[in-house]
Amino acid sequence: MPKRRSAAESGEDRLIARYFKPLARHPGALGLGDDAAVLAPPNGHELVLTADAIVGGVHFFLDDPADSIARKALRVNLSDLAAKGAKPAGFLLTLALPKELGDGWLKKFAQGLGADARRFNCPLLGGDTVRTPGPATISIMAMGALPKGSMIRRAGARPGDHVIVTGTIGDAALGLKLRTEKGAARRWALTSPMQKHLASRFLVPEPRNAVAEALRNHASAAMDVSDGLAGDLGKLLRASGVGADIEVSRIPLSAAAQTAVDADPPAIETILTGGDDFEVVATIPPRKLRSFIAAARRARVQVTEIARVIPGQGAQFLDADGRPLRFKRASFSHF
Repeated sequence: MPKRRSAAESGEDRLIARYFKPLARHPGALGLGDDAAVLAPPNGHELVLTADAIVGGVHFFLDDPADSIARKALRVNLSDLAAKGAKPAGFLLTLALPKELGDGWLKKFAQGLGADARRFNCPLLGGDTVRTPGPATISIMAMGALPKGSMIRRAGARPGDHVIVTGTIGDAALGLKLRTEKGAARRWALTSPMQKHLASRFLVPEPRNAVAEALRNHASAAMDVSDGLAGDLGKLLRASGVGADIEVSRIPLSAAAQTAVDADPPAIETILTGGDDFEVVATIPPRKLRSFIAAARRARVQVTEIARVIPGQGAQFLDADGRPLRFKRASFSHF
């Protein structure tokens, strides 16, 4: 006989029970059966809170795989926690879904979300689901924990500090261009593996949580690179009341990005201002640099020194002849 449903059980209740309750393994989630969750930080610790939303047609394509969309939604928040030196503690999820996204899409979405929640030890604690006439929107509020008073802020860089970035810069922005500009792959002389690499970097970022503790123990200032290195480094330096001159040749690029720049030098502007890197830019005092590099190596995260902090205000990027580069805009902005 078919399972009887309570008259009070709504479609939303059934959706949550089917796709998201299995992900809510943390006891504080209360099985998603209440109106709120309970989370206590470890003794001597405090919580770090961050929130980011991704919107169909803006941050992802509507035909992207649902599991990849879920992973991106969580990872852009994890990237913020990494840059603050926090260990993931859990997240709240709000889904605004159009009617055309049915059970098949939700099943794949929940699978991708659950896989990353387990991988990064960041459990689902609760949230909300609603219908929308517009594109799908996924909003996550993530929480991390760290020892009291140890969060790395944007303000804190001092003259003489080393400016470092994790990973490589510009891949995601170029990957987006490949999706939106016909002929870009040919113009940049990219091989098929290079195209695949750039596309994957836009589709699913790699947050640098593996170096969160090393950043907390070494960095004087840090933030994640979400809106472009030029703009985000500028924000960090202005918050700290200092400056830096960055030689573009020192920016770490993947083989695909370097090939694009070699074939089309103006592509460097997309690389530096396009956003969606979700790497970390940080400043490290000289006495701590060697120890930080060693810690990053143990965590298997590439780090590159790109400049030194100097007195001044903001970031200046220099070409091979030492001339300042001028950008149409320093970073991505929704407004």
